[in-house]
Formats: sequence, structure tokens, C-alpha cells
Amino acid sequence: MSAALLLPPQTGAEALPRKRFTREEFDRLIETGFFEGQRYELIDGDLIDKMGQNPPHALSIRRAFAWLARVFKPILVQVQLPVEASAADRRRSVPEPDLSVLAEDKPEFARRLPRGDELLLAIEIADSSAAFDMSRKAALYAAAGVPEYWVLELPHRRLVVHREPSEVGYRLIRFFAEGDTVTLENRTETVRVGDLLPPE
Repeated sequence: MSAALLLPPQTGAEALPRKRFTREEFDRLIETGFFEGQRYELIDGDLIDKMGQNPPHALSIRRAFAWLARVFKPILVQVQLPVEASAADRRRSVPEPDLSVLAEDKPEFARRLPRGDELLLAIEIADSSAAFDMSRKAALYAAAGVPEYWVLELPHRRLVVHREPSEVGYRLIRFFAEGDTVTLENRTETVRVGDLLPPE
């Protein structure tokens, strides 16, 4: 037997090449029904599997939606719908926040996606995706001009609020515990973080 066969596998080897999708390819796959019954999000050319939501995740979406629909007209509140990334990211990314709030309902949204700067807020409910939501997703939303981005972290039972977007990310990030109340920037309505979370 050759000694080379007994060597341990290389752990520092380069990653194998993978197919990265463009927005056009992603849109064509959707149009053909390729993803029928499945949900994917295009981020940096990768198809991110929007796995079925567990009950705590689904409940948090419902609770956040209920609060937002009391604060804003329900037509302005989007649930898991795509928004336009920045010009630099648009070719390979179509993010879909769990919830988002439009600044206004424009007729042209029948022909195009809302841009980040046409939103008031984007929210992600994070269970296993917290690191991704607070790094790459945050950078995408900031570059797109989303003025305020919330990550409801279920494992830590806290809300992470991102404000002051820039091309390199959000300049202001604050953490709110379960018992804290939060107000959207330039609004007076408040919500207790615990009211957005599933019961323990």
C-alpha cells in the first residue's frame, strides 16, 4: 500500500469551486418554477436556504407584525418579501428580511422592488442565523440605505438595533434586553422587547 494513502486529509486546502448565481439566473429559475415549494434568498451569489421556520421563529414574526400593523398602515408592512440591494450588490444579492416597513406605498412597486432607502425598517428574526444576520445581512442593508435594522436574537432574548447606515455598515448598534422598551427612530410608539419574543 502506498504511504501517500495513509496521510491525513489536507485541512488547509482551498475550497472547491462552486457555482455563484447572478440575479438574472436566480430570477429565471424562479420564473421556471424550479424552486416550487422551496424558499431561497440570493446573497453574494449564494442561494441561502430559507428553511422552514420553527414555532418560536414563526411566533416572533407574528408578534412583530401585529405591533408594526398597529403603528403603520398594514399595506406598508411586508413579511418575507424581497428588497433591492445597493447598486454594488444588486447583481448577486436579493435580500428578503423577515419583516420590513415601507416609507410609502408607491405605484411603481408593481414593476420593481422597493429600494433600501424606501424602507423605514428591516427586521430579521435570528435563531441559528444571528452571526450572518449581524454581519453580511447588516452590511447589505446598510449599503442599500435601510435607515434602521433590527435583529431579534431568540437564543439571547434580546434585540439588536442598527442605525446610521453607511457604505461600510451601521455606525450605531445598540443592544436591548427583554425588559427594555424600544422606539423606532423619529417615532413615539414603543414596544417592549419581551412582547416580540416567544414565551420561555
